[in-house]
Amino acid sequence: MRFSTDRHSQESGVSESIGFLLIFTLVIVGIGLVTLYGYPMLMQQQVSADEQIMEKNMIVLQNDMKSLAYKTVPYKETSLKIGGGSLAVYNAGISPAIMTISVSDDAMNTYVDSFRSGDLRYESVSARTDVSLQNGAVVMRDRLGQGSTMLAEPRWFYDSTANTMVINLIAINSTGIMSRTGIGTVQMVSGEGEYAYYTVPAGVGIFVDYTPDTNSDADMRADFSTAWHNYFINTMNMEQVSSSGDTVTYKLPADPARPTTLVIKKYEIRITSL
Repeated sequence: MRFSTDRHSQESGVSESIGFLLIFTLVIVGIGLVTLYGYPMLMQQQVSADEQIMEKNMIVLQNDMKSLAYKTVPYKETSLKIGGGSLAVYNAGISPAIMTISVSDDAMNTYVDSFRSGDLRYESVSARTDVSLQNGAVVMRDRLGQGSTMLAEPRWFYDSTANTMVINLIAINSTGIMSRTGIGTVQMVSGEGEYAYYTVPAGVGIFVDYTPDTNSDADMRADFSTAWHNYFINTMNMEQVSSSGDTVTYKLPADPARPTTLVIKKYEIRITSL
């Protein structure tokens, strides 16, 4: 009987050990699965959330710029959270230019000669995307791809009934080199502005030359040309007529019977703090 009792005790001990090992193995496997699959998904969701927050923030800043430019508000201030990347100002005067716009017509008249916009740009480290506020528009691109999209359009328009084209150009400048991560406050003031009104004769088409960022360093280049191309073609009803190097020329077809009214407004927004 004693031998039987000892044997029973040994079997109970073995059973408890096997049970513990099974439970411990299941716990380790569970932790491994969470680490392997769950953590990357959580990180991806966080990156996506940071990007979406910054997209909304850039549209808020676009509205601030509209108030400064079009409503003659002298000063705007917006606090925001900059997660997963950095927010930086690229002045209109830097070289190479962020983007350049020229406006002319069939009769060899030049209305705007190489206007430089500069931009306020969010650069995501994790998602490898850029969201830029440039020339009154909010545009986004994937640094690993070739395309870009326009999240919010600038305030350009063409009225076919009145045959009037209005072009608003906004240059962004700052008091120095500025970049911010984490919590920041964007302070902006309105700068100098210009207004010009032209009557383009009937039968004379209007050209817009667009040149994107031409930085020779591919990692530094911010090319949003696809977004602007779609805007000129689909929203402004212009047609691409030529391209020379990086510059693409779009044309507003002429009305053979009526002159075209061309209104060009230039604004400067100065960013004093991030």
